[in-house]
Formats: sequence, C-alpha cells, structure tokens
Amino acid sequence: MSGMISYARPDGKASSGYMVEPAQGSKAPGVVVIQEWWGLDAQIKAVAERLAAQGYRALVPDLYRGKLALEANEAEHLMNGLDFADAAGQDIRGAVQYLKATGSARAGVMGYCMGGALTLLASVFVPESDANATWYGYPPLEYVDASKIRAPLLGHWATQDQFFAIAGVDTLEQRLKAANVDYAFYRYDAKHAFANEESDSRNLPPLGYNPEAAKLAWDRTMAFLQENLR
Repeated sequence: MSGMISYARPDGKASSGYMVEPAQGSKAPGVVVIQEWWGLDAQIKAVAERLAAQGYRALVPDLYRGKLALEANEAEHLMNGLDFADAAGQDIRGAVQYLKATGSARAGVMGYCMGGALTLLASVFVPESDANATWYGYPPLEYVDASKIRAPLLGHWATQDQFFAIAGVDTLEQRLKAANVDYAFYRYDAKHAFANEESDSRNLPPLGYNPEAAKLAWDRTMAFLQENLR
C-alpha cells in the first residue's frame, strides 16, 4: 500500500506525507525519509518504496506542502523558505511519532542533501527516533548539540562535495567524539548527491551519480537499520 496520508505534529497542526507499507504490515519498523531540496518528487518516493521492499514502513513528509522544484534556483528558493527547526521538531518528529503510534515498535530517520542536514537536526530534536542516517548534508554546526544525541548515527559523505565541505564533516566528527555519540561516518570519493540516480540529468557540475558508492552506502545503511530498528 502506498499513498499520501495526514498525521499530527506535536503542536497539533496537521502535516502530510507519502507513506509506503511493506508486505509485513504495520508492525514493521519505520523509517522517516527526508527529501533533497527538490521536494517530494518521484525519486524520493522510490527510495521509500525501496525501503518498503526491505521490510520497513516508510514515510516521506511533504515539507514543501505540495511544491516541487525542477531547477536549482527553484529548489534553493524553496529550501531557503523552509523553517528547519519547525521541520525537524514538528514535521519530522510528528512523522516518527505517527509510525510508532500506528504499529512500529522502533523507527528512525534517513535523509539526503537538505534532508541529510535535517536528519542531523532530528538526531538532536527527535528523541523518539531510534536511529538516524544522514547522506551528504549537515546544517550549520552550531545547531548540532552533540550532547543531546542519544540514538546511533550513520553518515555518508562525499569528499568532492561542493555544497557540504568535507572539512565541516571533520569538525562535526570531532564534536561527536567529544560527546561520546555512537556514530559511524563513511567518506566516498564522489560528488554531492552520489546516490541519486537523477543527479547527472540535472546538468549541475557539482552533482554526480556514482553507482558503486551508492550501492556501498545503501548496503551499509541496510545493515545499520537492521541492527538498530529490528
């Protein structure tokens, strides 16, 4: 089963998202999937469907409230208009709470690019999440209070990333170590958005699909989710 659903945020307001139920049903563990800056498009829906095929309930919050970007300038405009604190603490937290309230004993968060940055914020602001996996994205590091991170954290980073410099990853890692966070970071000789099959078609030189890195990162993520959500 797949389609749009509505769910409540902690503040009582309504949010919506794309939900995919696996064959195992509503008792399966859950994963909240966070979009890149393009919005809730077919590519990120396919990620949710891929997770469902692996036995996870997947929910992609519609952070842009129905809007989609086809060009980078549109995506940047939508991303800049997003309240990241509200998205993490309300839309994403509400999605995790929804998965748990409707059957999943355990649930985590996974996101790409902008969604990767939001996943890191969720590791701080969503205490209900049992595991968080970020793909090549981090917020301004002053917003990441590592002392509040309780769930295991997985990170996939591109050494050739022109949007999220690898030096920032090094700084983040130092903070996580100092706070004794349970984390594992992997670095790939790849460009930003290396796991997105549509990256090359965007005609943006900083982006590049790398199928080998994408497969390795996916396999590592499946092992991480298996360990922490099942």
